[in-house]
Amino acid sequence: MEKTKCLIIGAGPAGYTAAIYASRADLKPVLYQGMEPGGQLTTTTEVDNFPGYPEGIDGPKMMEDLQKQAERFGADIRWGVVTELDTTEPPFKAKIDDGTELLAETVIIATGATAKYLGLESETKFKGGGVSACATCDGFFYKGKDVAVVGGGDTAAEEATYLANLCRKVYLIHRRDELRASKAMQNKVFNTHNIEVLWNHEVKEIVGTEHGFTKALNGVILVNNKTGEEKKIDIEGFFVAIGHKPNTEIFVGKLDMDETGYLKTKPDSTATNVPGVFAAGDVQDKYFRQAITAAGTGCMAAIEAERFLS
Repeated sequence: MEKTKCLIIGAGPAGYTAAIYASRADLKPVLYQGMEPGGQLTTTTEVDNFPGYPEGIDGPKMMEDLQKQAERFGADIRWGVVTELDTTEPPFKAKIDDGTELLAETVIIATGATAKYLGLESETKFKGGGVSACATCDGFFYKGKDVAVVGGGDTAAEEATYLANLCRKVYLIHRRDELRASKAMQNKVFNTHNIEVLWNHEVKEIVGTEHGFTKALNGVILVNNKTGEEKKIDIEGFFVAIGHKPNTEIFVGKLDMDETGYLKTKPDSTATNVPGVFAAGDVQDKYFRQAITAAGTGCMAAIEAERFLS
């Protein structure tokens, strides 16, 4: 059976950064990229807020650069999905979808989280062309423009108030007649002059233009679920804020999680409740969810893995 000092599961900013640091520490890490190599940034056309790229960079290109940097220092980056992890005691036994089995002295989990979308075909069509699941990431591109946020919880309220500081107008689309957000967040929404809440509305279709590979969103068609009436609002950005789902299914019952499935880590640490197993990036961070914070925790996890081994 194959053995490694450090197994990294997942290949977004957290996983690749962990691989860079672990390789430089001579841990000879093995990284399995999973179902979505590069993570959520592979669905982003331009990343404008990651330090070191003054002109911005295409999301997939940035992930490619991080992978090459990790490989430069000797990281063994592989295609494949870890389907099972035995966390009973080190070395930890991992099974891969191709039948491979590994024994790992330490494990860094960087499987990330997946944004929940509405499931519309037109929504998929305009991802990266007006549709986003992160206002902090992409809001800057819509400065002075009209945008919409769909959702009714704290995340939607936070996204709407954040965008209101940048955009001319923000529509908050909610399918019910009251928000689920906390009272404090509701008050922020109601007291922000350029936010308009559209109650009892659901999104029927996202519309826009296509010219070759270039897509530009210009509106959404809404349906009032009380009256059945349809209407179109003219917007250039559409932000989905109905939550994220951490990719932690294979760790259920093996590692401590919160009520929504995010892995719990110790304060000021990436250590889980199992010594030798660490978690980095969006799989344990439901608040910031940024590429730079994911990379930072990837660095932390690799350093903690090195110290655990020593």
